Amino acid sequence: MNQPPYLLDRREFIATVAALGLLARGGVGWALPAADVAASAPAWLAQQPWSTLNAVMAHLLPAGEGIPGAEQIHAIIYLHNTLTTPGADDGQRERMLAGAERVSALAQADYGKLFQLLDGEQREAVLRKLEGQSGGQRWLSWLLNFVLEALLADPVYGGNPDGIGWTWLQHQPGYPRPPADKVWYQLTPPIQRRSKAT
Repeated sequence: MNQPPYLLDRREFIATVAALGLLARGGVGWALPAADVAASAPAWLAQQPWSTLNAVMAHLLPAGEGIPGAEQIHAIIYLHNTLTTPGADDGQRERMLAGAERVSALAQADYGKLFQLLDGEQREAVLRKLEGQSGGQRWLSWLLNFVLEALLADPVYGGNPDGIGWTWLQHQPGYPRPPADKVWYQLTPPIQRRSKAT
């Protein structure tokens, strides 16, 4: 069976992101702004399933020389905000959290450890196993989409701190940028009321 066209393959994702970075560099010297993840880590990040999700995203998009990884772009903060704020898609949240539980179960079954305590080779083996299971590839694709959104979204949504992704890609964001009190999840309840009335 052919893979649906909307599924995002990890190799294709990383190659595309890397190519974007190389094209953006254009031979001009540049540097990424510092983004200290550990110093600003929220308390919930040490809890499950967020610590597992954070480790999976870090494995899917590791940092490279001059290339921000999932941790540097605060992908987990973006994902947490997207899944837990008012107006979030309940089905989407349930699917993502269920996938994290599957990753944890596979890590425990195969190595007797939490996923985030595994080395790179073991993490890869767990994710490859998940990829071969029903719905596993789709879940990984959804997670990669969140990583890409965190890289490109306005920092007001929790990812891309100080525009680190924009700096890497030499992207000029559009204006006006969204103010903190007008983010999408604060606008959702009125939209829901309107849709119920129709």
